[in-house]
Amino acid sequence: MDLSSWFRRGLSSASTKTKNPNLPNQSHPDPQQQEEELFGVTEQLIEFVKSFTFDTFNNFPLQDDEGAACGDVTPSTSGNVRKDLSEWQERHALLVITKVKEISQLRYMLCPRRLKERQFWRIYFKLVKSYVTEYELRAVQLAKLKSMAMENEKSSETSVYEVEMAEAKHTESLMPPTP
Repeated sequence: MDLSSWFRRGLSSASTKTKNPNLPNQSHPDPQQQEEELFGVTEQLIEFVKSFTFDTFNNFPLQDDEGAACGDVTPSTSGNVRKDLSEWQERHALLVITKVKEISQLRYMLCPRRLKERQFWRIYFKLVKSYVTEYELRAVQLAKLKSMAMENEKSSETSVYEVEMAEAKHTESLMPPTP
């Protein structure tokens, strides 16, 4: 069997596996949709974010300590999103900016002329808190589970080596001395 026939067969079997037998001609959500769902970018959130206006951000009451915390020091940026956000928030923000052109346009109008980038995202996450909190909590829980699993895996690997070494030493002690 040549490589091209193997590849074609692999593609055809993969496409038949992804189809839902209850719904003809419909496949599972693509990875982009799954990522959006994982980061809380749902249709409800998108509709809510589309309702934001210039005044939503411009008139949002920020406490003095929040505004002062922004300072003149500028943390680094990655993909047009500030690094003072958590990893989850950063990925969520990037998805929202690419998916919802209205928020991208608002951000362009507001930052840095009216608001600092940090203030913009602080306001955004306060506004959408009720929409994204459960997704962020789920991500934190998954991260903790993954780290615990990795720790368990490391400790089990260490204990396997320790057992092997102990067995080797035990076997050596049982062997008669060589003359």
